[in-house]
Amino acid sequence: MITSPYSRHALTFPEKTAIRTKEDALSYREWDEAVRRTAAWFQSLGYENKCVCLYLPNGIPFLQVFAGAAAAGWTAVPLDLKWKAEELSKRLELSDPAVLITTESLLPKVNVPQANIRIWEECAGEIAGTAPMADAGSEDLPFYLGFTSGSTGSPKAFIRSHLSWIESFACTRREFQIHENDHVLIPGPLIHSHFLYGAISTLFIGGTLYLLEKFSPEKTLSVLKEQAVSVLYLVPTMAEALLGKNTVVEQDLKMISSGAKFEAHTRKRIRGMFPNLTLNEFYGAGELSFVSFSNDEKKPNSVGRPFHNVSVQIRRENGEAAAVDEIGKVYVRSPMTIIGYMEKPGEKPQPIADEEGWVTVHDMDRLDEEGCLYVAGRENNMILYGALNIFPEEIEAVLTMHPAVEKAAVVGLSDPYWGQITAAAVQGDAAVLELKRLCKAHLASYKVPRKWFFIEEMPLTTSGKIARGELRMMLEEKQRADLTAARGQN
Repeated sequence: MITSPYSRHALTFPEKTAIRTKEDALSYREWDEAVRRTAAWFQSLGYENKCVCLYLPNGIPFLQVFAGAAAAGWTAVPLDLKWKAEELSKRLELSDPAVLITTESLLPKVNVPQANIRIWEECAGEIAGTAPMADAGSEDLPFYLGFTSGSTGSPKAFIRSHLSWIESFACTRREFQIHENDHVLIPGPLIHSHFLYGAISTLFIGGTLYLLEKFSPEKTLSVLKEQAVSVLYLVPTMAEALLGKNTVVEQDLKMISSGAKFEAHTRKRIRGMFPNLTLNEFYGAGELSFVSFSNDEKKPNSVGRPFHNVSVQIRRENGEAAAVDEIGKVYVRSPMTIIGYMEKPGEKPQPIADEEGWVTVHDMDRLDEEGCLYVAGRENNMILYGALNIFPEEIEAVLTMHPAVEKAAVVGLSDPYWGQITAAAVQGDAAVLELKRLCKAHLASYKVPRKWFFIEEMPLTTSGKIARGELRMMLEEKQRADLTAARGQN
């Protein structure tokens, strides 16, 4: 189980710091005891439905509840504090928890009558008086339920087993070279699996974890400079915020990034800010976990080679294997994929792998002659321009080569003749003519955006990715407004 090494760490280095926040710190002896007591408390509740929702801020209590539930054989469901009441209610209905744990201060936001709510401050007192217990369960048990959007826009849940993350921890050791002597900073919200994974993998390996309550570039740089941090988990939007502080961090540092690939000019600036940096970018998905990784500059447009325990196939639409450098749908086989999806309350997870264990999340990729993977884009992001397929990500990679472009996104807008046309949304000060010339120098002519919009701030999801649906609606509204204004002038 993902919590199994804690007791060994407590014996090997009992007074070593396991977790440090601004306000608190726990040794591995204290951390192991806290998790074992929490596990025993969960078992004492006597529920047959072993599912708990966490509506908690970043901090030791979040990790304690998550790990304690896992050790007790329960499934933990982190809930985003930014969700509106309706979003929260839908996810509670789908996960159907036995109990929801929140804090006294957050209780007014949990306006969901169907939830069995427990207050953390009260739970903590009960846990402190409970005798510790050993792990209960096995590696094939579910321990983590997350959410993604279904085809109708309603949420669906994905469920992950202990073994899937234990296999991922092996990648963290082998490919990322993170070990028990590392000091790992997690500056982002634990509701997102990238940061939650970074925290739990550090504790599994036996490193020291530094946790911020909320991301701030100032606080992140302060911890980096004041503590012996050797590993930093982040996403590209956080890197941009750090770059805005115009400072240099001299210590040796391993950076683990996901969510989007760094563009060449951003990567250069990061290396200027962190001169002793090992930059590890990985490609994956919530359903797949790790797929491939890159930590060198030889092929800057590639997302690297598959991890040691991952097999990758690129397939044509008819299911045949694609040729070298031919774009097709990527299929992944590994021990790190999820158990399955759940779209209705109480139903068993529906497996996503085929009979031979292959899984796809409908990304369109290609493999070169050396086995390096290149992401073309998501199938559902693809723009159908006449009879031609255009992947927005390819155009965005070119647009962000321009030094005056802060962010760029490309979407398809409805067109009565072509079906869809490409529209570029740009955050920055670049001139349209310069951007068109840049596109023409690197792309086929039909891929050059037909519509150009300059916006003050790119709409992003809570995990820092482009909110394409919101952006498309925003651009369509601007297009309608421009058309109405033009008609009025005539």
